[in-house]
Amino acid sequence: MKKYIYKHRLIAIVLIIFYGCKKSSFLETRPDDSLVVPTSLKDLQAILDNDAIMNGNASGVGLMPNSGEISYNSYYVNDANFGGVLTPLEQKLYKWDKQPFTGEPNILDWDLPYRSVFYSNVVLDGLKKITPEASQQSEFNNIYYSALFYRAHIFYQLAQIFAPVYASETASTDWGIPLRLTADVNEEIRRSTVAETYSKIIEDLKSCAGELTTNPLYKTRPSKQAACALLARVYLSMRNYDSAFVYADKSLQLYNKLVDYNILMVTNTNFPFLNIRFNDEVIFHCLLRECLPLRLGAAIVDNTIYNSYNNNDLRKADKNNDLLKGAFYRFISNTYSFRGSYYGSVQLFSGLATDELYLIRAECFARKNSTSQALSDLNALLIKRWRNTVQYTQVTATDAADALNKILEERKRELMFRGLFWTDLRRLNKEGRNISFTRTVLGQTYTLPPNDLRYTFPIPDNVINFNPGMPQNPRQ
Repeated sequence: MKKYIYKHRLIAIVLIIFYGCKKSSFLETRPDDSLVVPTSLKDLQAILDNDAIMNGNASGVGLMPNSGEISYNSYYVNDANFGGVLTPLEQKLYKWDKQPFTGEPNILDWDLPYRSVFYSNVVLDGLKKITPEASQQSEFNNIYYSALFYRAHIFYQLAQIFAPVYASETASTDWGIPLRLTADVNEEIRRSTVAETYSKIIEDLKSCAGELTTNPLYKTRPSKQAACALLARVYLSMRNYDSAFVYADKSLQLYNKLVDYNILMVTNTNFPFLNIRFNDEVIFHCLLRECLPLRLGAAIVDNTIYNSYNNNDLRKADKNNDLLKGAFYRFISNTYSFRGSYYGSVQLFSGLATDELYLIRAECFARKNSTSQALSDLNALLIKRWRNTVQYTQVTATDAADALNKILEERKRELMFRGLFWTDLRRLNKEGRNISFTRTVLGQTYTLPPNDLRYTFPIPDNVINFNPGMPQNPRQ
């Protein structure tokens, strides 16, 4: 959905800002500092409303890094299709190659997010040159905190790929990501520490949570509940479960709608919220970068995950009747493919939604030994996924540890292909879950053991070459 019909003048300015770069990668380039930067509130808001840059669009580009999702073991590709379905880069990611980006001229998992950061900084720098009238103060503030949100969101996404998992004992010495905080072409490019990375993300999101509106005009725009939801996700990745609980709860206090899947037209090709692009569970919309193995119908869902759904679960397809597709899956040629993106198309939703928040809060309840509250949140979600012609069976647990395990298993079922599982894998292995993966490709077996260096992807070679003092992530 387009939020604005952009003025041709504004589109031209924005394109000049970006494509004035001499090279392609954002941290290997220095844009021309003589270029005109828009400074009116209307123009600055329109920059943030450029969905393709700030959220990802439906043209196949997407925005959020997909290297972790390609590498996760929730799907597989048959040997017969391996060379045809996966690009050479995706093949290396799929096999957990130690140097997957070597020889690649552009790494979009880096370039596109940092382009979004640049646009956010253009807006923040532009606001410094504006003294708003009293009647403009609310609009000024919303633009400011929206830009902070977009930038913090991208910093978090980049940290899940290009920085090691947060560990309090080493965060002050582990290398994080470059924190570009201005659009100044002369700003020094350096890697912050992991502690600095997360501190900046949290600082900005807390500011946003205090100032953004709860009623954004579009779900592609940030909101107070989106800032709280993202803080919950950030703290969960840090294994700070007390704070994750606080912000998941705050977000759900502001907005807690769940969709009853019984209302879905489950015979449609893709996830069918009655042709509504942004369904009632969506808090903030963005898209994962597209890749062939994750395109609907191309990736074969792991049987263990698929078989873990109850037969009365509406997310599951009926293998005996292809017309009875599930909300998340369809049965084709004796295999199951995913069709459950909350974008309702082949593009994979990776935004913030209430179903994730119910699961975050449930997990945090379980970790606080509040078993009944944990199960209450879990059952509140699952009853909305249950066929209403059959009596819902409440999930029970023997204790908090049992509840926690069931909630973590439900995350795998509910949050498929949203770009979340790589982060889950990193944090859960850090606390001793000992999860390892094995794949066999063309007769050769590949293994990814727990806490391996390959859980952090290398900084692209062209970025290191342009910034020779920048530390590289070790992979072996």
